[in-house]
Amino acid sequence: MNSVTVSVIKLLAVFIIIIGILWMKKPLLIAISAAIVGTVLLFGLSLAETGQAMLTGITSWATIQTLLVFYSITYLQRMMEKRGNLANSQVALNGLFNNRRINASLAPFLLGCLPAASTVLICGPIVIDSVQDYLKTDEKAAITSYFRHISESFLPTYTSIFIAISLTQGAVTVSGFLIAMIPMIIALFAIGYFVYLRKVPKDTGMTVSNTKQYYLKLLLKSIWPIALAILLILVFSMPVYLAIVICIILNVFVNHFSWQELASFIKTAFEAKLMLSTVLIMIFKEVLAATGVISVLPAFFQNIAIPAFLIYALIFFFGSIVAGSQAIIVLCMPMAMATVMPEHALPLFILLMCMNYAAMQVSPVHICLTLCAEDYGINLGALIAKTIPMVLLFAAAAFGYYGLLTLFGI
Repeated sequence: MNSVTVSVIKLLAVFIIIIGILWMKKPLLIAISAAIVGTVLLFGLSLAETGQAMLTGITSWATIQTLLVFYSITYLQRMMEKRGNLANSQVALNGLFNNRRINASLAPFLLGCLPAASTVLICGPIVIDSVQDYLKTDEKAAITSYFRHISESFLPTYTSIFIAISLTQGAVTVSGFLIAMIPMIIALFAIGYFVYLRKVPKDTGMTVSNTKQYYLKLLLKSIWPIALAILLILVFSMPVYLAIVICIILNVFVNHFSWQELASFIKTAFEAKLMLSTVLIMIFKEVLAATGVISVLPAFFQNIAIPAFLIYALIFFFGSIVAGSQAIIVLCMPMAMATVMPEHALPLFILLMCMNYAAMQVSPVHICLTLCAEDYGINLGALIAKTIPMVLLFAAAAFGYYGLLTLFGI
């Protein structure tokens, strides 16, 4: 058995550790901690290598920025809850559409345009109020995470999208990618509706007593901090945490918060358990990177007698599950683009980004999934299990779309 195969087997063993511990209904903190220890032992990392990886995981700007964004959005969420903004946004959506299914899908999608993990915590209460008892708790968590992340499949405000496009050396443009992704965005909404939302009655039971203009104004008044943050990020390329801080400051004056209220949010916005889980996930990613196992995945799949596009699709899917979206994009996108002519790069690029996106919806290193599962009080395994049917359907749709694009020479 060659070294590449051995490395892949060890990698599978690490994920069996995670799955096994989650199956025993233990907290994610324990599962990730055990996975870190298992990775170190199985791959024989030295104390120096392990220490360096852990230090990087704790002190890297990616980790610090993630924590800053998480805390600032949680703080903004506390402000919005205090003034009833989230409840009012639900009333506004009911007045505009009077449709539970639209509320449970459109609101998380719009909030998901803000590229920050903790926006899933704002989506949760809206979804819960929309679907009530028509779905089980793990199903509510799954659609919250699923619809919140649709924007992550195509918006260039997300770092992974921007990096991937830049690595094509001009073969794929932002506008070309956005236009080509429209059918897949429609597919994402359709899949979420078919698997879960169709079980939820449309009618909210609310008697609409005001005009559409009234409810539109109420919606804008309720979600303007999030909308402004998205605008600052899209138009001015502002870091997420800075955009959120600006919105927090403005919200202090717009909604007349007292010093006592602001001081109370400092404590309630600090979610110690979730922040610790975030740090451990970042450490786990660095420890995996230190093993070098990600770099052997292409060699492993290339030994299998299957078409090149399928090889790269598998690499992107399994590599993203293991190491996250950015790592596999940086490692393999240039290599994949080198296999096709620039004028035929778009179909393969779309397929690989769809595989990357799908994998992240079931990856234990995806911080948003951890936050969502913790917020709903379920284990991560239950969330992933309910998400898998939607992911498989989307992956099938992505392969079908790739076939159509290549058939018509796009």
